[in-house]
Amino acid sequence: MEFNPANTIVKLCLQGMAMEEKDKAEEAIKLFLQAWNEAVNDFEKFISAHYIARHQKNVPDKLKWLETALQFALKINDDSVKSAFPSLYLNIAKCYEDLNEPARAKENYELSASFKEKPSDKGPFYHGTKADLQVGDLLTPGGSSNYKAELKMNHIYFTGMVNGAGLAAALAKGDAPERVYIVEPTGSFENDPNVTDKKFPGNPTRSYRSLAPLKIVGVVTEWLRQTPEEIRKWRERLANNTGEIIN
Repeated sequence: MEFNPANTIVKLCLQGMAMEEKDKAEEAIKLFLQAWNEAVNDFEKFISAHYIARHQKNVPDKLKWLETALQFALKINDDSVKSAFPSLYLNIAKCYEDLNEPARAKENYELSASFKEKPSDKGPFYHGTKADLQVGDLLTPGGSSNYKAELKMNHIYFTGMVNGAGLAAALAKGDAPERVYIVEPTGSFENDPNVTDKKFPGNPTRSYRSLAPLKIVGVVTEWLRQTPEEIRKWRERLANNTGEIIN
C-alpha cells in the first residue's frame, strides 16, 4: 500500500497539521475526524486514527484511538506501516502506565523495543537525481544537500517508492533531465530520521539512508511527474523550512 500525498485523506491530515501549527486545535481535530469518517481503507483509517489519538483530552480515549490505529496497522503489516510500530507501542505503553496497569505497560514497552530494528524493506529501491549515470556506477555519500547548499551529506538517500524518487529528481539542482535509477544498497541502511515520525507515523514514504554506496542496477523511465506549479510549491515549502537536517 503506497503512501500518496495526493490522497484525499492524507490531504485532510496535512490540513489538520497546518491547523495544529497555528494552535487551532479545534479546527485540527475536526479535520482529523473528517479524515476518519471519509477513510475507505486500512491505511487511511490507520493514519487518521493516529492523529485523532493525540487530540484526546483523557488517557482512556487516547488509548482507545492508539489501539485503533495499531489494529489497522497490524492488518496492513507491510513496509508502509512497520516503521510506526515502535512509537505506537511506546505511546500505548505510556497510556497503560498512566492508568496504573504496569503489566500491560511492560508488555507494550517490550513490543516497542522489539520493533526497533533495521528496516525489513526488501525493495526494489530508487534514487532520483539529475546526474547522468550508468548501470554499475556507485552513488556515494558526500554530495551537497538539495535543501541546504552548504551542507555535505554524510549519507546517501533512497526510497522504496518510485514516485518519491521522481520528486527528488525534480527537486535536484541543475537543468539536466530528471533521472530515476534502480539501486541496491551495498551495506546496512536505516530509516531516514528526517522524515520518520516527523509528520506521519513511522516512515510511510519508505525513505532510507546509508553510509555505504548504492549500486545502480537499472533505470526507470516511467513515474508520476510533478507539474511545474507543483514543483514550485515544493521548492517554496523547502525554502521556508527552518528545521535542522539530521545528518
